[in-house]
Amino acid sequence: MDSTTVNEHNQLESKIAIQFQPFAEKMEKNGLRPMVIDTFRHYYALLVKGETGLITRADIDPVHEGEIADAEKLSGLTEAGRAALEKLVVIKLNGGLGTSMGLSGAKSLLEVKDGLTFLDIIARQILTYRRKRGVKLPLVLMNSFNTEADTQEALSSYRDLATEIPLTFLQHKFPKVVQDGLTPVNWPSNPELEWNPPGHGDIYTALVTSGMLQQLLGAGICYAFISNSDNLGAVVDETILGYFAKNNLPFMMEVADRTEADSKGGHLARLKNGRLTLREIAQCPEDEMAEFQDINIYKYFNTNTIWINLLALQALLDAHHNVIHLPMIRNPKTVDPRDDSTPPVYQVETAMGSAISIFDGASAIRVPRTRFAPVKKCQDLLALWSDCYVLTDDDFVIQNPRRKLGTLVLRLDPKYYKRIDQLKVRFPHGAPSLLECASLDVEGDVLFGKGIVIKGKVVIANRTDHQVTIPDGSVIEKDLAFR
Repeated sequence: MDSTTVNEHNQLESKIAIQFQPFAEKMEKNGLRPMVIDTFRHYYALLVKGETGLITRADIDPVHEGEIADAEKLSGLTEAGRAALEKLVVIKLNGGLGTSMGLSGAKSLLEVKDGLTFLDIIARQILTYRRKRGVKLPLVLMNSFNTEADTQEALSSYRDLATEIPLTFLQHKFPKVVQDGLTPVNWPSNPELEWNPPGHGDIYTALVTSGMLQQLLGAGICYAFISNSDNLGAVVDETILGYFAKNNLPFMMEVADRTEADSKGGHLARLKNGRLTLREIAQCPEDEMAEFQDINIYKYFNTNTIWINLLALQALLDAHHNVIHLPMIRNPKTVDPRDDSTPPVYQVETAMGSAISIFDGASAIRVPRTRFAPVKKCQDLLALWSDCYVLTDDDFVIQNPRRKLGTLVLRLDPKYYKRIDQLKVRFPHGAPSLLECASLDVEGDVLFGKGIVIKGKVVIANRTDHQVTIPDGSVIEKDLAFR
């Protein structure tokens, strides 16, 4: 650098240090550890420098078929996977409240099948697996401050679940940044609105600050299988674990074939340096959005399920002074996301899967659609309630073997079925039989009676100004329209 450039650089660093001081003080006051503050400082410096976190088409290339392994074509790896089970921990991301479905508590406490919650099913799967395989297989949940108490209470009925590894650890929080001036938010009427979840990329920091990483390594555990608690398709697979362990991979992301329904989800891509990367929709420039959503260009989407070698993670942390520089997501919001009149802010977030671009030798693996079954909307929940899915003796939720059709396509009018309370009041007897239903589209306010059977492709449209009722015992095989 010449002297002018050096001076400009020093002035910018000095400006960042001064502007960051109020954030550092705020975070210290709220009990956040130095490692968290240093991590946020890195992203704040990017904001000040005008970084957007955007990844453009000039930065990446699509990933084509044949460039990554296919889990459905692997063979001869089950024994390697079984041998690695003793060194595996299952980690579930459990910080979500499910506010988009009208919930105020932990989303994982929603009843999904036969009176069981996500958490019930996860706990029972782990206990069954331990019993069948004779392994310790610890379960760990990364909670938020909002889900910790509810989760601990729910798990108290599973006394056999505890091992020498703690059952939970907490994710952190980041301060929101006022867009005008890049200052901390001050919102005395509701101080909680001054903070945002840092995204699941925080898991790497939280594993360290909680002491969880050290405890796992101390117990001889070096592999972690990490997924969302609302994805009942993400279960331990010995063949995939065998592939991961035998190839001594540091990091592996499960990806699935993109469909139109996944066009807004983060996709896999390859950087110009040859490394794989993840691009979320918030990292895509507005003028490239159509291309981002083109499933023929970007064929694979991130299921948010990863396998990670904890020794490789420790080495990466050691090499970077405990701060992992994941790609930043600069999320423009308002202080109160439900009130557009409140001041515009940036929420700094990171994605867990974006670490794929940081680990040397990181990989991705194509998995079948059955390993991705999240519940994001009430219509996803209704599908699970129905006879399209069954709970096996091993406590796995699978598509009903009697179903001869493909994946059920459901669309419920968000005006009447967006929240869980709206769903329950309109399906007071649970889901209708959807075993022979290819697709169901419900438009308007419709109340469903008991013992209803729906077959084929059906649209039920109520265009009146009052609720209509589908009588008990109805068998519906064609469209219904109420005018």
